[in-house]
Order: sequence, then structure tokens, then C-alpha cells
Amino acid sequence: MVQQVKTISQRLLILPSVVADTDDTFFLERTLYTRGFSCVAGLDEAGRGPLAGPVVAACVILPSCCNSSLFLDSKILSHARRCVLVQVLADIGALTGVGIVSTTTIDRINILQASLLAMKRAVANLPTFAPSPDVLLIDGTFKIPMDTPQLTLVRGESKSASIAAASILAKVTRDAIMTELDQQFPVYNFCRNKGYPTVEHRQAIARYGPTACHRQTFKGVKEFVR
Repeated sequence: MVQQVKTISQRLLILPSVVADTDDTFFLERTLYTRGFSCVAGLDEAGRGPLAGPVVAACVILPSCCNSSLFLDSKILSHARRCVLVQVLADIGALTGVGIVSTTTIDRINILQASLLAMKRAVANLPTFAPSPDVLLIDGTFKIPMDTPQLTLVRGESKSASIAAASILAKVTRDAIMTELDQQFPVYNFCRNKGYPTVEHRQAIARYGPTACHRQTFKGVKEFVR
């Protein structure tokens, strides 16, 4: 089994250079399907940089017949457009899973490991009736702790529609969580800053101190932990 995974992973290494030569963001997925893979999933996370709130990851398996060009990097889309596309994912029957890692765990294992754990949970949280992915496309440079063959892609949201869709779902899910936290802690204005280190947010931490949903080990927070 280990040798089989290693062989598959070696075959995947040649694909990023091919992807760089095309603007078709479903080219990689389509190529993998033609090479015998049966279930290609994209993974991305949201919330590595904030001072508060969880890190959220999503796993998305797009139908091969969908209009994949709809799914773009979440950072270049408006909140309204991202919400529309999350509904599109449901409408087209995309298979999705979400993984969430709390601030407590982030502080315990660090944000990189928490992000990878969130991605692992996202895969595990795919619908029970869904086939297990036989290859994972991951935004970034780090693989997740799973035996499934994986291909990491720097700026993956611009190269893979599956990763872009995952980035959208992760972002919308995390934004909703931060909006809920805003109801509990209105002085930090999480509804607007989503936990990111804006001037307003930093000033609120300095004035009121951090809450339980702040990342206690992060610069900008740890200085005010009492």
C-alpha cells in the first residue's frame, strides 16, 4: 500500500508544470480523471492570519460536468458572491466537508498544524455516502497527515476550481462563525474585521483585553493576556 501511494505521488509531481500552461482551472482535475483517478477533492482553509476565532477548512468534490469557471479565489469575490456560490455548490450536488479547529487547539499545536488538522477533518466530514477521495489537491506547500495521495499547489485557488470552491466554502463558514461571535463580544466588531488584526481590533484588545476566542499565543494578543 505504501509503495502504491508513493508511486502515485511520484506521478502527480509532473502535473503542476502542466497546470501552469493553461487558464482552464478544471484542467488538473480533468487530467487526473483521464489518468484513472475516480474522486478528486480540493482543499483550502480560511483564518490563518486572524487574532481571534477558529481556523476553518473545506473539502470540495466538484461534479465533472459542472461550470467550474464559476469558482474563483474567494479573496477576489465579494461576500454576497461567495454566499451565492456556496448555494451553487449545493444546487449542483458537489460533495463538501468542513473542518473546524478551535482557538484552544491553535494555541496548543500552532496555526500551521491546526490548519492541516482542519483540512484532515474536512475530508473526514464529507458525506458518509460519498466515495473517499483518491487524490487531494491542497492549496499551499504542506501536505496533510493522511495516506491519500496529495498534490500541493502554491496559489492553488487560481489553478484549481476544486480548491477555489473549497476556499469559498471555508471563508463563508468562518465568516458566519465570526458574525455569531460578534453577538457575544460586540466591542471587538468581529462582524466587520472577522478577527483579523485591524487597527480597530488591536485597539479593542488593548482596551478590553482578549476574550476566550482570541488566540492567546499570537502577537497582538499575548501581550494583553493577564
